[in-house]
Amino acid sequence: MNSRFVPDAATRSDPLRQTPTAAVVTASYAPDFERCRLLCETMDRQVSGVAHHYILVEHRDVAQFRQLETGSRTVVDERDLLPRWLRVVDDPASLFRRRVWLSLKTQPLRGWHVQQLRRIAIAAQAKEDVLVFCDSDVAFVRPFDLSAFCRDGKVRLFRRDGVLSGEGHEEHRIWSRNAGSALGIDRSKVSTHDYISTLIAWRRQTVTAMCARIEKVHGRSWVEVVGSKRKFSECMIYGRYVDEVLEGAGHFHGSEEFCRVHWTGEALSDDEFRRFVAAMAPQQVAIGMQSFIGTDIGRIRRLIGLGRS
Repeated sequence: MNSRFVPDAATRSDPLRQTPTAAVVTASYAPDFERCRLLCETMDRQVSGVAHHYILVEHRDVAQFRQLETGSRTVVDERDLLPRWLRVVDDPASLFRRRVWLSLKTQPLRGWHVQQLRRIAIAAQAKEDVLVFCDSDVAFVRPFDLSAFCRDGKVRLFRRDGVLSGEGHEEHRIWSRNAGSALGIDRSKVSTHDYISTLIAWRRQTVTAMCARIEKVHGRSWVEVVGSKRKFSECMIYGRYVDEVLEGAGHFHGSEEFCRVHWTGEALSDDEFRRFVAAMAPQQVAIGMQSFIGTDIGRIRRLIGLGRS
């Protein structure tokens, strides 16, 4: 998994082509299959400017997700993205209901950790200029063109300024500190910015340069470095790399969120769902219903006009 080092200066001096290509990247797993199917259907109806859609899954889920493949949509096996020394097994601590990824080089990792590693790793295989990350529990309800993420040869970096300086963000601050450590940023430099959201974009070449920097700083695979701590965020790593290593080169900032997400609480009733959609901001084009909340996928389909699955 060691990649050839690409100097940070390369990303600074290489703008996007005049008409950049963009791919959507979705990391998913078997319990979210029907949600991912709905995402694909709404993308095909509402989203333009998509050169390709990559769905990243664990090896045992590949056959199921192959049903969603088209000429412009590919299911990618994590075995083709991550090193073979990262082995996945049923977790006895959860009575074998959950999965855990084990190695001698990282902490034990859960599915949400490995999904983040997949999102980083796809940059080494994708051909498109821009990678747009969209969770599998998202559905598009308004037309959207991926050109919204590009401007004058630069890619939009989602950033909410100064958020981490307030109360109630301790976990985010830990993710940010660990991102700085992975990137070799001086520990005295503390970021207060939040880079985490749904439906955001990265510049593919910047991701590969970021991984190369991590490997140069630490002398080992970026997967080992990132996975050596269990509290990490791929969005924090990318955001701090762009802002503090590249000094923003190749990017412009935006704080508006394109997806309205129901993060916590109870599943919404029909009326609550309609009010949730009606309250979307003008720039928001998609909704996210966190899968662990348990909102019925058939209800979502019906209320956004796609009938039953």
